[in-house]
Amino acid sequence: MSTEQPPPGSGDQPQRDPFGKRPDGSPSGPPESSWPAGPAGPGGGTPPYGSPPGGTPPYGAPPPGGTPPPYGPPPPGQPYGPGMADPLAGMPPLANRGKRLVARIIDALLIGVPLGVIMYFAFGGFGYNANLRSFWQDLVYGLVYFAYDGYMLTTRGQTVGKMAMRIRVALLDNGATPVGSPGWTRAAVYALPPIVPCCGSVFWLVNVVWCLWDRPYHQCLHDKAAKTVVVEATR
Repeated sequence: MSTEQPPPGSGDQPQRDPFGKRPDGSPSGPPESSWPAGPAGPGGGTPPYGSPPGGTPPYGAPPPGGTPPPYGPPPPGQPYGPGMADPLAGMPPLANRGKRLVARIIDALLIGVPLGVIMYFAFGGFGYNANLRSFWQDLVYGLVYFAYDGYMLTTRGQTVGKMAMRIRVALLDNGATPVGSPGWTRAAVYALPPIVPCCGSVFWLVNVVWCLWDRPYHQCLHDKAAKTVVVEATR
């Protein structure tokens, strides 16, 4: 029996139909790529918008192998951070609100009593003006408390009152002492608004009671401004 193949173009050569199959229905080869022509796709095709094999995943999808969520358990050495499934996981216990109040009272007396004595003698005697004394007392007290609070927070994260109550102020994202801008921002938002007549006192009141309903970190507005949280001191 002859094994010669029919010459090209002869009528005996199996023909492919437009759909890539032989007349007997068997596939004539691999199917054509669905990727449009271009330099980046398989065989020179350009992948359509989306997630091509081995290419860039669509917007919002993780690459192969997955990536950790943007907010999750912090890397080693960072005690806690926002956005975890349990936002308080890994943190020291939040400071009791009663302890925070007592700590503020201790600090207020520590600054207020000596200043009150000084201001009394400075504005006492003949020509005493209660309104003038009140303004200067608020101004001096606000500035002195700001300096005291800012210095103590940026150097150790605790004022005298907080040390007595064994609580401390820490950065929310890593638990560190709020050195520099965060500590001074926190002190400023707490201590300076009362200097402004009327409106400042209203803001101060809203600020300090904000922690009563704030979740999950029980932050006052000065905590939110500085991105800090008050927790139990572990040492």
